[in-house]
Amino acid sequence: MILLNYFCKNFLLVLKGLVILIFLGSCGISNIYKPVDARKVSPSSQERVKKNLEEGKGFSVLEGLKGNKNTTYQFATSNPMWRATLEILDFLPLANVDYSGGIITTDWYNEGSATDESIKITIRFLTNEIRSDGLKVIVHKKKCSLQQSCSVKKISSKLQQELQVAILKKAIIYEKQTVKTKKKYKRPDIRD
Repeated sequence: MILLNYFCKNFLLVLKGLVILIFLGSCGISNIYKPVDARKVSPSSQERVKKNLEEGKGFSVLEGLKGNKNTTYQFATSNPMWRATLEILDFLPLANVDYSGGIITTDWYNEGSATDESIKITIRFLTNEIRSDGLKVIVHKKKCSLQQSCSVKKISSKLQQELQVAILKKAIIYEKQTVKTKKKYKRPDIRD
């Protein structure tokens, strides 16, 4: 009778425990622990922490609290080349925009004057710096016949150079605005 009374009172607790055990078992707890060859891992904990941080496997709370001023942002709004490209290409429908991969691809576009020809523009970012060799503009031209057989060719045209110059000019303007805003607002030092 005492055992039954105890079980009824703690039924929810036991049920929660069973659910947690089932959940952990289905998650593959064996995948969490992976044995490591001691010859390949440094015995120094400081070296292991440094290596893990370099590989992006961890984070440092102290770095965040120090207020590291040399932060590199990984967001499109902080990259003037990226912002300039999106603004220059705003009249075109975009097919693929991948900031982490550094590529913008438009959809096929035709002005309406030549219904059998379309262009597609791909811009690859090779660096975050504002440099002429920091981006690559590729233009493809699609020409279709009346039988709907289309041919696609990569072309070299004046449009490539014009887009590259326009993007670089706009990126320089964005960079100057960013520098000006940073000078205007100086972050107060907490330690003062």
